[in-house]
Amino acid sequence: MSADETLTVAVRVKPGAARARVGGRFDGPHGPALVIAVNAPAVDGRATEAARRALAGALGVRPAAVSLRAGAASRDKLFLVERPDPGLPGVLRRLRDGSGDDGPGE
Repeated sequence: MSADETLTVAVRVKPGAARARVGGRFDGPHGPALVIAVNAPAVDGRATEAARRALAGALGVRPAAVSLRAGAASRDKLFLVERPDPGLPGVLRRLRDGSGDDGPGE
């Protein structure tokens, strides 16, 4: 798959949050990252899976289109979005710069 058929998204996951939400910026090791707070604990990949699904929901893509590229055991992760819509970089910018969007509850 070529680079224009994928979009890499840097994410900072906050597991065990009282309220699931997508939004905000964290300057992490992969550059400016989108903050995703999830209800799931950081145990057995549950927070990563919840973050993957929340990211897909916030971007309006199928969960199967989002995969983990790096950071399985870290709060700082890179996700790969397959066949992104040309408008997704703008959506990501708004999510990072805005106050956030309530994510799916769990």
